[in-house]
Amino acid sequence: MLELTEQVFLILVIILFLLGILGNGFIGLVNGGGWFKNKTLSLSDFIITFLALSRIILLWILLIDGVLLVLPSKVQDDMILREMLGIFWTFTNHLSIWLATCLSVLYCLKIASFSHPTFLWLKWRVFRVVLGMLLAAVLLSCASALSRIHEFKICAAFSEISGTGNVSEHIRKKSKYDLVHALGILWDLPSLIVMLVSYFLLLVSLGRHIQRMQLHGTNSRDTTTQAHRKATKIILSFLFFFLLYYICILLSFFRFFLPGPTMVKMIGEVFSVFYSAGHSFIIILGSNKLKQTFVKMLWCETCQLQIGSKESLAP
Repeated sequence: MLELTEQVFLILVIILFLLGILGNGFIGLVNGGGWFKNKTLSLSDFIITFLALSRIILLWILLIDGVLLVLPSKVQDDMILREMLGIFWTFTNHLSIWLATCLSVLYCLKIASFSHPTFLWLKWRVFRVVLGMLLAAVLLSCASALSRIHEFKICAAFSEISGTGNVSEHIRKKSKYDLVHALGILWDLPSLIVMLVSYFLLLVSLGRHIQRMQLHGTNSRDTTTQAHRKATKIILSFLFFFLLYYICILLSFFRFFLPGPTMVKMIGEVFSVFYSAGHSFIIILGSNKLKQTFVKMLWCETCQLQIGSKESLAP
């Protein structure tokens, strides 16, 4: 029988999981349907579509991990299952983070305006730059997964030595494992730095644009200003979710040094699912096409419910 804390944890994870599947599934269906219908897909829609697909896979991994967390210890100690989940989570997690980073860079290069030669060079080659980042994202995600496999091998060797009584080898292997485990959290730092730079450039560009509009006495609510503000809000919202998520990853990595490691793991799991689900709705609200489709869908559902209620009340 599950305790009250475990029941609340499972309910929260399942609710957030369902919301995340609905949000990311909606993005995948709308963009995928448009791709199939028009035979074309913009670069931003391409990134958003694959970001949604990676988040769906990530949500399933987090759900399985959350269920395993409240199961008996015998199931939790299944190393093969844990290793498989850890490897798939590492690859999918880093891929989704880098896809969101590519989206931030795309918004920045397409919307921000600077006269610096380096920025202009990147802006004129935005398609190649983002495609290069996407290829690098896949390679870095594979590298992070290989690093996780190496970490599991060290952990297995450390477990074998712990029962032999070889103290010096035990200390050496433990130090190596702690170092590799701690370095595992650094894989997300480059993407965080790139997103911060993109957000900073958008803010500076927005501020300069508003100043120019005020000097010329024109309306500050033009299309360029609106595009700046929308992109800034999307990147800022992702940064908020990502920083919260990154803090949870840090707590999860070092939970054994904190009181109540299982509770820390549960909190981290809930916020991880919340991050994957919440950002999908930010993307929907930030995209005119997705938002309009979502509103139309809700409107049709409301109309059908009203028609059905009238028919049931009719004599």
